[in-house]
Amino acid sequence: MTPPRLQHHCQIYCTGDLLKQVQLARLFSDDKHFVDMPLRESPELVLKKFQQLVNVTPGGILSKKQLQQFVSSSFSDPGQEFEQWEPQDWMSSPQILAKISDQELQAWALDLNAKWKSLGRKIKDDVGTHPMLYSQIYVPHPLMVPGGRFIEYYYWDSYWVIEGLLLSEMAATAKGMIQNFLYLVERYGHIPNGGRVYYLRRSQPPFLTLMMNAYLTHANDTEFLRENIHLLEVEYEFWQRNRSVSITVGDRNHTLNYYNVQIGEPRPESYSKDWELASDLNEDARQELWAELKSAAESGWDFSSRWFLSWPSPLPATLKDTKATAVVPVDLNAFLCKTEHLLASFYRILGNTTKAAQFQAALEHRLEAVQAVFWNEAAGVWLDFNLLKKQPNPAFYPSNLAPLWTDCFSDQAAAERAVRYLEGSTVLSYKNGLPTSLSRTGEQWDLPNAWPPLQHMVIAGLAKSSSLRAKEIAFDLAQNWVRTNFALYKKYQAMFEKYNVDGDGKPGTGGEYQVQEGFGWTNGVVLQLLDLYGDCLTSGSPSSLFRAWIVAACIIFLLDLKW
Repeated sequence: MTPPRLQHHCQIYCTGDLLKQVQLARLFSDDKHFVDMPLRESPELVLKKFQQLVNVTPGGILSKKQLQQFVSSSFSDPGQEFEQWEPQDWMSSPQILAKISDQELQAWALDLNAKWKSLGRKIKDDVGTHPMLYSQIYVPHPLMVPGGRFIEYYYWDSYWVIEGLLLSEMAATAKGMIQNFLYLVERYGHIPNGGRVYYLRRSQPPFLTLMMNAYLTHANDTEFLRENIHLLEVEYEFWQRNRSVSITVGDRNHTLNYYNVQIGEPRPESYSKDWELASDLNEDARQELWAELKSAAESGWDFSSRWFLSWPSPLPATLKDTKATAVVPVDLNAFLCKTEHLLASFYRILGNTTKAAQFQAALEHRLEAVQAVFWNEAAGVWLDFNLLKKQPNPAFYPSNLAPLWTDCFSDQAAAERAVRYLEGSTVLSYKNGLPTSLSRTGEQWDLPNAWPPLQHMVIAGLAKSSSLRAKEIAFDLAQNWVRTNFALYKKYQAMFEKYNVDGDGKPGTGGEYQVQEGFGWTNGVVLQLLDLYGDCLTSGSPSSLFRAWIVAACIIFLLDLKW
């Protein structure tokens, strides 16, 4: 049962009349501002004072001025949960710099390495001692935040941040972030979407076991694995227990996973937008829509035509048609496929053959299910499956190729088929990055935006295949992405969370907020691409002849690449 203090705490930050009145009064340009504000006194006292105001106000609805005065007297400005912290393991010249031939890119990598100092945070002990005064969820170790409006840790962002930290030889900081996530699993049984109490009821794509693997690849720390592997399994079981669905193909039942947050009410951090979106719906339809928006947010793709009920393009559907719980996603199951593979491998390393066999069997079942449910022979790629329509979504998303990255396939011709799939679409014609979809909906996880983690998944999946053409496409995509990021860095002296693939390239657009600077996963992906292709990437646009020579040289170098 939830302790009374936590109930009061969540009646301010998660649900309730106080949250509703403040957010619908639009005191701040961004709803997230309010729910990130610490309390000046106990939640019980704040709620009591608010109720007293409600009781003496005709109709019980406070004026904007009343709410402004109340918030000013009862809450502090966001960001006060942190204390000054600079990573002790930061170094000015990590070895990755020596891999980069282009002098401008090398200088840029030096700047990106320095950004870890500005993105580092340590949560004050007072947040752990008096959690009821904060929406921030306490974790014991310092961490990296994405940047911009995102002043707390986020789950799936942190995988690419950790990979970047490890390339910057900051293994202690990376380990601390993993320890924080293990702490959350031990406390809550899963990892919340981000480091706020209003995110507690939803997660994000499961990357904890992949984070552990990234760390172990850089550090010989088997004891850390031994001490914590049970928590990796607890998180895996959360997804199996709460986010699984059975699909029948032929005479076989297959268990796969999907995003499914059965919690109504508007998202606290986007309350007014969710309220307005559902304004013309009846109560049941509103609650259903709000639960679907939270399910889509759990995917990390908030929001996208991928979750709209109507497809393919042109799309008559809008955000109001979001039905994320009807979609069984290729990438989520690819991530869990990798998780099962790693857990089997980890248990073998630790000498637990029983557990290793258990996860090996789970992996084999997943491989069979991914092939049966997602693989589309006509398209030559894996496609999301819609439970309501009982058919695949034929639309392009980079996530369709996620099994290449996680090795979640048995047919070795899959990479060649994926190449033909990419070449048969228009996506390779965009020279600033791989678009998130080919649908222009105004949502940020659609055209014209390109997102760093999706670039990395596709590039890494193609690069490690045995197909020469796949390797060539991987390098071209990496070159395009690095060139775009670098050009905009020179222009703005900033890294962005997403980029626009149209025209000459610019920061991303659309969605619920302005494009954010920072930016954790963007920096991590660029460092990974510089680590992979540092000898070959250029800061400008080489001549076609020189480019052909570079591609050939890189492919020869990478032929025996093992990821």
